[in-house]
Amino acid sequence: MKKMFRPGRMLALFLLLFAIIMVFFIKMYRLQLVEHGESDELISTYSVTETISSSRGDILDRNGTLLVTSRMTYNIGLSRSALLEHDNINDILLDLARTALENGVSYTDTFPVTTASPFSWITETSATQRNVLNAYFDYFDLPEDISATDFIVWLREHYGIDYTFSTADARTVIGLRYEMETRVIYAMEDYVFARDVSTDFISILRERNYPGVSVETTTQRIYATDYAAHILGYIGKMNAEEYAVYKEQDYPMDAYVGKAGVEKAFEQYLHGSDGAMRVFFSEDTGAVVRTEILREAVNGSNVYLSLDIGLQKAAEEALASKIQEINEGRTTGNMATGGAVVVTNVKDGSVLATASYPTFDISSFFDNYTALLNDSSAPLFNRAVNGTYNPGSTFKMVTGFAGLKSGYIGRYTTIEDTGMFTKYPDYQPRCWIYSSTGGGHGTLDIVGALRDSCNVFFFTVGDAVGEDRLAQAAAEFGFGSPTGLEIGEADGVIATPEYKKTVLGDNWYAGDTLLASIGQGQNMFTPVQIANYVATIANGGYRNRMTLLDSVKSADYTEVLVQNEREVAYEFSETDKAYLSILREGMRAVANQPGGSAYDLFSNYRVPVAAKTGTVQNDTGNSNTGVFVCYAPADDPEIAVSVIVERGNAGRTIMDIAKNVLDYYFDTPTEVVVVPADGSLVP
Repeated sequence: MKKMFRPGRMLALFLLLFAIIMVFFIKMYRLQLVEHGESDELISTYSVTETISSSRGDILDRNGTLLVTSRMTYNIGLSRSALLEHDNINDILLDLARTALENGVSYTDTFPVTTASPFSWITETSATQRNVLNAYFDYFDLPEDISATDFIVWLREHYGIDYTFSTADARTVIGLRYEMETRVIYAMEDYVFARDVSTDFISILRERNYPGVSVETTTQRIYATDYAAHILGYIGKMNAEEYAVYKEQDYPMDAYVGKAGVEKAFEQYLHGSDGAMRVFFSEDTGAVVRTEILREAVNGSNVYLSLDIGLQKAAEEALASKIQEINEGRTTGNMATGGAVVVTNVKDGSVLATASYPTFDISSFFDNYTALLNDSSAPLFNRAVNGTYNPGSTFKMVTGFAGLKSGYIGRYTTIEDTGMFTKYPDYQPRCWIYSSTGGGHGTLDIVGALRDSCNVFFFTVGDAVGEDRLAQAAAEFGFGSPTGLEIGEADGVIATPEYKKTVLGDNWYAGDTLLASIGQGQNMFTPVQIANYVATIANGGYRNRMTLLDSVKSADYTEVLVQNEREVAYEFSETDKAYLSILREGMRAVANQPGGSAYDLFSNYRVPVAAKTGTVQNDTGNSNTGVFVCYAPADDPEIAVSVIVERGNAGRTIMDIAKNVLDYYFDTPTEVVVVPADGSLVP
């Protein structure tokens, strides 16, 4: 019987089928993996490595209210070196400018000559424009008095713009070539042809395949508040000095970094890490063939500040309103020139508000920078953290503390005030009440002396304990050294013989000790230091490191990366804490006993307040500077406030600024904004 199947034939058939399948798989492998890149080359592609910009982290207040965020934007850059490789550079630039205008895109042209003939110089120019033009003249040895028309003629020849270009077209090309060339001469940043363009316009440029054109993805900071300008700060491209630092952290040379405020202080959290991708384009059509991710972008983390933006608004508006009220009716030369308000949590040192007047609009900072810089009122100067002032009578708690600690006085020790301090024949300063009564406050203990702000009482104490003990007490309260605030601050100055000799080149006299004991002389402190000093008294002897940071959350808001904790910079001894309780008694008397300078405003306030007023004499003959401090509630302190108004007349004149701050704090319920995982805010 014949077999239906022969084993040899079956094996041959199987091997043939296997070979066909293997050939098929090999061909597919080559087509998909090996020849894929070759297919790109067959259709004439070119590739460009582009940055995938990371998004800078958001800045929010303690309640989750958005203060600063970022928006991705696209800028169009022009490479002068790439364009100079083409003989028809002028044609390319003219066509590019026309394409932009046809699509409603404005491009950068700061050439200071009118755009149509007869040509003339543009008179309204910025300082930068003038400096750049002068540098251009110097570089090419051109006369500074050259007319605009002659300059255009020279530029046409310089850039090889022939007669086929109309006058208007020649001016267009000149503007663009001037922009690119001056950046080389004046060593400015690369020329950005157009900013914040649409993806549609980018597609048009890709299709037309202009040489030297690049697309830059950048992040634009968007400000969601009109307040806290001095605190928020701003970002900008790194300079050489900054790059020397940040290159160690793998920042690219053209990275944007925080330049001031919390943008700078918390750069390590806010700055993300850019990614990169390779984009392949068709040389024929300019269309994208494919993209290849080389490195993923990592967005920055989100920073929650300790600020309460509602309280910040209340502080700024109260300060501005009061200064404007004070200046009504005043003559030029005697105006209140500025001021500051600081509000801090007495329990942990977190700053809830810090206002400086005059202020500025952070959203238009770069547009108005020159004007702001030259403004005689110094709106860019943060008076709250960098301004230093005599504390006036608000320093008397320091002198009282030094007297108690030295044992010179106790709680019920009395000193008689006859209106004048007569110990020294050649210098007999008077109590402030003497000019109106011809006498003094009579016999007072320390609580009564704080209530009445008796100069003679504190002259006597200060003279007895001496300048060294006064300085030591001031240092214990944090004067003369930074509070720890992350945005940087002035150290301030404690009045000492060493300082006067070294800095002022003068000797120390007994009168200097008397002046120092009432917060005058060389004692110069910041409003932030003064607020922390009051908070230390209020909380019973814990001088906290001041901070603007509440927490840091991940880019998607799902994880807390940093939770700022209270840090005690200095703790008073148990004995010294008992002395502070006496100072609190005196400050409470200022606001709650008849005769106290804050009694009229705060004696019937909804929560008990402890306070102290101060008046700093002005040697120029202008109005005195007013200083006011307080904390509340007096029986269970939560916040401390310091207020200073330059030429504000007196502490009692400006204390309603603090009242407005307290009104907001105690009357406004806290609303916490919930931020979902995608980072969008819930209204």
